[in-house]
Amino acid sequence: MTKPEFSDIEAAINTLLQKRGPEKSACPGEVARMLAGDDDWRSLMVPVRQVAQLQAVRGEIVITQRGVVVDPNNFKGPVRLRLPLGPEPTSVQSTDENTCQ
Repeated sequence: MTKPEFSDIEAAINTLLQKRGPEKSACPGEVARMLAGDDDWRSLMVPVRQVAQLQAVRGEIVITQRGVVVDPNNFKGPVRLRLPLGPEPTSVQSTDENTCQ
């Protein structure tokens, strides 16, 4: 597997979230699997999370934990990605319940 470019990861995130719509979220692992298939997708988790973080900082997507939007500059642990519903407050919560890494 060749390592995907930033733009490939960004496009995969956008494609998945557009298919789901703003009411549904996706796990970063789903994006990694889209890019790598079942082969070595785990090695893409850090780059996928980094691209998602940048997209969240730009306001293109939101990062959530347990359904609560978190600060894209201050989060750790399992998260989900989704399109923004509108202006949303952020709250940092750390949990692994009902989320995916």
